[in-house]
Amino acid sequence: MKKLSITLLTALLIMASCNNDENSKNEEPEVIVNENPGTFKEIGSIKIGGEAAAEISAYCEKTKRLFTVNNSGTNQIDVIDLADPTKPVKIGQIDLTTYQGASNSVSIFDGKLAVALESTVNKQGNGKVVIFNTSDYSLIKQVTVGALPDMITFSPDGKFIMTANEGEPNTDYSQDPNGTISIIDTSSYTVTTLDFASFSGQAATLAKDGFRISKFANSFAQDIEPEYITISDDSKTAWVTLQENNGVAKVDLTSKTITAIYPLGLKDFNTAENAIDVSDSDDKVAFSPWKVKGMFMPDAISHFSANNVPYFVTANEGDAREYTAYTDIKRMKSLKLDATVFPDAATLKLDSNLGRLNLVTDMGDTDGDGDLDEMVSFGARSFSIWNGNTGKIVYDSKNDVDKKTNELGTYDDKRSDDKGSEPEAVVAAKMGNQNILFVGLERSDAFMTYDVTNPASPQYLQTVKTGDAPEGILFIPASKSPTKRSLVVVSSEGDGTIKIYQPDLK
Repeated sequence: MKKLSITLLTALLIMASCNNDENSKNEEPEVIVNENPGTFKEIGSIKIGGEAAAEISAYCEKTKRLFTVNNSGTNQIDVIDLADPTKPVKIGQIDLTTYQGASNSVSIFDGKLAVALESTVNKQGNGKVVIFNTSDYSLIKQVTVGALPDMITFSPDGKFIMTANEGEPNTDYSQDPNGTISIIDTSSYTVTTLDFASFSGQAATLAKDGFRISKFANSFAQDIEPEYITISDDSKTAWVTLQENNGVAKVDLTSKTITAIYPLGLKDFNTAENAIDVSDSDDKVAFSPWKVKGMFMPDAISHFSANNVPYFVTANEGDAREYTAYTDIKRMKSLKLDATVFPDAATLKLDSNLGRLNLVTDMGDTDGDGDLDEMVSFGARSFSIWNGNTGKIVYDSKNDVDKKTNELGTYDDKRSDDKGSEPEAVVAAKMGNQNILFVGLERSDAFMTYDVTNPASPQYLQTVKTGDAPEGILFIPASKSPTKRSLVVVSSEGDGTIKIYQPDLK
C-alpha cells in the first residue's frame, strides 16, 4: 500500500504544470516552507557565452530544465539541466535559424516552450511565435504575430500566449509598423493582434497627463511601442508597458480588447527624497535635488494582489529613440533654457552640475517659444507600484535603488548622466503569506528584494550582487523548485552568466 501511494504521488507530480515565465504567477497551493525572503544567496552559476548570451530564461518543472535565450553570435535557446541547482549543466540547444527569426523572449507552460522571434528578413515585418516540446525540443506550432515581438508570456491558466510587439521603425523611418499586442488562443493557435489606433482621438488628453507621442511620429498607432506584459492570476486582465510612451495599457483578455491607457506622468527630482547623481565627470557620487523631472518609461512589469485589489509594479528604466532620421536625446548643456525659469543656466550647464545629463529633446518647451521651461530626463531611477484598476501611483521607491547599490559598492557613476542604475527587471512573487518583490538593476549588477505585502509601504530586505547587466529575473516557487525551496534565477546579458539564488530557512 505504501509503494502504491508513492507511485500515485509521483504521477501527480509529473502531471503538475510548468507554468513559469518571466513574470507569471503560480496558481497552485504553495509548498509551505519557512523561508526568510531577505536572505537569498548564490548557490549555483553557469556561463553560456559572451555578451547577449543570457537574456531571458524560463523553467519547466516537468523536465527540471531551464531554457535561456542565447544571441551571443548564435541564434538559439540553450537548455540547462537544473535538477541540481548548485551544479547547472548545459545539455542541449534549440537552433532557431531555420525560422528566419531571432529570439527575444521565452515562456513555458505545461511542457510547452513559446519563443518570440523578431524577423531576421525585415525587422519591421511581422514576427513569429514558435512553440516547442520541452522534453524533446520538437516543433508543435509556429504562428505569425505583430512586428518585433519583444516579450512573450503564457497566461497563468495556459489558455493564452501574449506578445508585446514593439514595432520599432527602421533608421530613416520609411518603415514604421504599428506597435501591437498579439493574443494567441492555445486551444486553436488563432491569433488576435491589437493596435492602438482607436486611442488616437485621446492623444491630447493623454499627453496632458504625461503620455508621450514623439514629435517625429508618423501616427499615434505607429509611435506606440509595447515592451512587456504581466497577466492577472485569473487570466482575465493584462497590463502592458509602453516604454517610450511613458504609459501602461490595460487589456481585457475575455473580449480581447485594449480597455485603457494609463499615462504615468513625471517624477520630480527636485526633492530630498528623490535626489539623484547627475554627472559622470565629477569623480564622485553625490545625490542632490535638481530642477529636473523624469519620465517613468518602464521596461518590465509584474503584478500582485493585496486585500482583493490588483496592483502592477514597474521597473522604471527609461529609453531613448536613436535613429538616423530622428534622435530624441541630447546633453543638457547643448540645449537652451528659459532665462526666467533658470536664471542660473550658465552654472547649471557645467559638467560637474547638470551639463552632462541626458534630456528628452522634444519635451519641456511648455510655452512653445523654443527654449526649455522644464527639463525632462529618461527614466525614474526607481520601481513603482500602481493601482491595477485605476492606474494611479501607490508607491515609488524614490532614490532608494541608487543609494543602496552605492552602499553595496556596485553603483556605476559613469551612468549618472544617463539613467543611473536602470531598473530593468521586476518580479512579484508569493513567499508564504508575504508578497515579495525582486528588482533587477542592469547598470548596478544587482537585484533588490522588498516585502510589498503593504503596497503603500514596502519594506526593503536585501541587495544581492549578480552577473554583468542582469536582463531577466525568474522566480521559481518552492512548489515547483527541484529543491522544494524557492529559487531566483538571474540571466545577465553582459557576461553571459546565469546565477541561481536560494534563501535561508527561518
